[in-house]
Amino acid sequence: MSEDFNNMTPAAIVHELDQYIVGQKAAKRAVAVALRNRYRRQKISAEMRHEIHPKNILMIGPTGVGKTEIARRLSKLTGAPFIKVEATKYTEVGYVGRDVESMIRDLMNAGIAMVKQEHREVMRAEASEKVEKQLVELLIQQSSKLPAGMSNEYLDVLEALRMGRLEDVPVEIQTQSKTTVAPIELMQGIPNQDIEAALGPFANLFGSKKKKKLTPVRLARDILLNEELEKMIDQDQIVDIARDRVQNMGIIFIDEIDKIASRGEGRSGLDVSREGVQRDILPIVEGSQVNTRYGIIDTSHILFIAAGAFHMSKPSDLIPELQGRFPIRVELESLTVEDFKSILTQPRNSLIAQYRALLEVEGVEVEFSPEAVDELARWAWEVNSRTENIGARRLHTVMEAVLDELSFNAPEIRGQKVVITPEYVRDKLKPVVEDRDLSRYIL
Repeated sequence: MSEDFNNMTPAAIVHELDQYIVGQKAAKRAVAVALRNRYRRQKISAEMRHEIHPKNILMIGPTGVGKTEIARRLSKLTGAPFIKVEATKYTEVGYVGRDVESMIRDLMNAGIAMVKQEHREVMRAEASEKVEKQLVELLIQQSSKLPAGMSNEYLDVLEALRMGRLEDVPVEIQTQSKTTVAPIELMQGIPNQDIEAALGPFANLFGSKKKKKLTPVRLARDILLNEELEKMIDQDQIVDIARDRVQNMGIIFIDEIDKIASRGEGRSGLDVSREGVQRDILPIVEGSQVNTRYGIIDTSHILFIAAGAFHMSKPSDLIPELQGRFPIRVELESLTVEDFKSILTQPRNSLIAQYRALLEVEGVEVEFSPEAVDELARWAWEVNSRTENIGARRLHTVMEAVLDELSFNAPEIRGQKVVITPEYVRDKLKPVVEDRDLSRYIL
């Protein structure tokens, strides 16, 4: 966990989340406290620390109100390994499909990638110096490819390289060409995502070989830099750091958990299958040992955040044991017109800012009047009320409908400024929204 995050109070965490997510104060407070408790746990005695388990969170609310975004922003805020999975993608043990343990393998892969990237950034300067020296030596050896009249003295080539005068000069380099052998018998019946984990030590059985490649200096630099960084990185150290981070700081967001809840009375075969997936998830959430290609992972202190709309079922339809493993329940509210207005304008990556940036590429300046923003929010809320409530995602469909013609014609009106007014919004949306049957498909 980064030092910056260690200094963040729950109130500061909520403030950071407010930069990207509108409303949902209860959910933000719950996750802020859960994260702060993880920091507090690191500061107490080892004996007590082992006994304190994360308080997993169940978010209940309609689609598009911010459940996934809260979890995703948390992972970026903490620098913790994070994955989002869908409960409906898993099957009961003994059936073809992904088993629930694969979520831990995916989390470990995410942790490895995160730690490796951090180490690469630390070592980049040193690796760049080595690559620069390699390029100069290669250019001197292949001096016939240098520009006419240029000296092949080391310092002259180095100066030209640093000044960018040799970026398009072709140079022959030797790169690593990895050979991976995957026996067909091993791959049969295994989903693509799990093949690497299943192969384990067989993945690089035949190692790698050198391959010559002629490429411009600008591309050769990146290729050699990646190879140099791979040589400098201690893989064992990466695995150890990632394993510790996954076990103590990892976050798994399980979406659509309501889809595996039983429907109550008169259970069908499908309900029994859903219950089987729940029972497979239970030991992972309770704390178990999962075997991965990087070793055994203890899931006891991984934070699980589950979410679902629970339109057709209730949290009480989950098996009691699983309910007990999600002690913190937060209900997210449906979005209001005011929420839609805030989503359009307030977050750092607001929807209006995104569309402005896209059209600026074409040289078109777009301005939304405050009244137009009000109108966009009202139409989005109204369509959600009439048809399926898809939350903030409705704003994307509304914005696309309003700006469709402008986006299409933007290259032809370069240099112009377009003001989006309430009349403009109504003109584009009214014909679609008034036709209720059509609006179900278009908006």
